[in-house]
Amino acid sequence: MPAILLHLPAASIYIGLAIAYRRLQGETTARQQFLARFALLGALLLHAASLGLDITDGGAPRFGFSAALSMTLWLALVFYWIESFFAHIEGLQALAMPVAAVAVLLPTIFPSEHALPNASTLAFRMHFVVAMLAYSLFTLAALHALLMAAAEKQLHSARLTRALASLPPLMTLESLLFKLVAVGFVLLTLTVGSGVFFSEALFGKAISLSHKTVFAIAAWLLFGVLLAGRMLWGWRGRRALRLTLAGFTCLLLAYVGTRFVLEVLLGRP
Repeated sequence: MPAILLHLPAASIYIGLAIAYRRLQGETTARQQFLARFALLGALLLHAASLGLDITDGGAPRFGFSAALSMTLWLALVFYWIESFFAHIEGLQALAMPVAAVAVLLPTIFPSEHALPNASTLAFRMHFVVAMLAYSLFTLAALHALLMAAAEKQLHSARLTRALASLPPLMTLESLLFKLVAVGFVLLTLTVGSGVFFSEALFGKAISLSHKTVFAIAAWLLFGVLLAGRMLWGWRGRRALRLTLAGFTCLLLAYVGTRFVLEVLLGRP
């Protein structure tokens, strides 16, 4: 089956959910919330099937920047789907769904040509899974941060829209944000640690100062500083949001940015 037959329906559902949320302005009934969750589940299943074709089509697993973005958004939305059962954060749909629609279509525009080395080894598979979970949690945390920044800005200007007014209190959103960052930090620590051991097993050295390594360590440090500041000095508000977005930017550059430069700008698989 051509992957585009799975990409387009998934992207259409994502866009449809974003439009529906904007029209409803956050005022959804229990039935509408159920239908939205059901529709999102369908989109996630289609997205997952398309990812399988993108990565494994042609034999050896391939994983370039487009597949990385697509999988990161897919996992982030899986976590959002689970989170939606416990907190009313439909406002994330307006941010996440359009981005997910673009991400699910990217592999059709930029097919992945980068073959994953040693993909059959258990060490690499564990490193890969933990890394993608960390990426997706920090993606969701970044979306939380953007949503909170928009709500805070409107709150200070006394022009809070109905959509943002329907969100939980900022303190609740902030608590969710730090939970995401804390779990993501543990996974990122495991990712960096497993990457060191994996590199040592392959190349005989613990770590190499590549762009990917530098950005990954920078992200780890930023998130570590954020959590330490929260525990020791009670950091919150704009400082927490800025550090979250700065750490996510470094993390995004670590793999996606590096692969984008190599694959698109330099034409190297």
